[in-house]
Amino acid sequence: MRPVPPLSPVMTEPLIRAALAEDLGQAGDLTSDAIVPPELQATMTLTARQAGVVAGLDLATLAFRLIAPASVIEIGHPDGSAVSPGDVIATVNGPARGLLTGERTALNFLCRLSGIASATAAMVEAVKGHKAEIVCTRKTTPGLRAVEKYAVRAGGGSNHRFGLNDAVLIKDNHIAVAGGIRSAVERARGGAGHMVKIEVEVDTLTQLDEALALGVDAVLLDNMSLDQLAKAVTRVNGRAITEASGRVTPETAPAIAATGVDLISAGWLTHSAPTLDIGLDFAAVR
Repeated sequence: MRPVPPLSPVMTEPLIRAALAEDLGQAGDLTSDAIVPPELQATMTLTARQAGVVAGLDLATLAFRLIAPASVIEIGHPDGSAVSPGDVIATVNGPARGLLTGERTALNFLCRLSGIASATAAMVEAVKGHKAEIVCTRKTTPGLRAVEKYAVRAGGGSNHRFGLNDAVLIKDNHIAVAGGIRSAVERARGGAGHMVKIEVEVDTLTQLDEALALGVDAVLLDNMSLDQLAKAVTRVNGRAITEASGRVTPETAPAIAATGVDLISAGWLTHSAPTLDIGLDFAAVR
């Protein structure tokens, strides 16, 4: 397991508060408030129901604590841990009513982020033995980019740019509007600061040669065949970071990695990864 620095509560608490407010509405938890005595205490377990990698425990914990501040959570498998069916990820002790109220919000985040971490871990495992890193993209759920990219890191992957403001990525439409790669790169250099790196998306080896001649920092090799990727890596020869993108799955990733690219990006890790099945089960009441 690679240690994953936690996100600041300043980043995560607004997300959890908004999710809880959405769920509680204007009347609160009608079911739990009516059925569960306020003095009843409970022990519940967050249990994996399928194999995967955990991510999002801080958010799940916060969901319980915002509803039931007296809750005590004991972590058995921290973020970044591999789990098997039946593994107890965490044990939650506190007011039964509050735990039930926070359950869905906690599980929504935990299952979603653990699914992303699990999908990323499968991709990382697929390219093991090669230098290529697995990276995500900006294809994230609106409002959840920070936590979804965190989940990629928990799964052993790395992050591409976080937004439009932290790097220049010149894509095909930018090139078309600018009238060519040279014009696009020159304009980008004129408008970006000296700390900002420039990456250019290329579809052909001819475009690659043009981008390299301009001294760009990275090249996005978009939807190239394995033969094209291998030739592109040879032509680059370390002069720029090479990133392969397009039709990447755990099945295709090993062959892509074998071409020698530095990065393999996959948008589906954050927009289409299936959730990991995790349940909240009663262990005891008192």
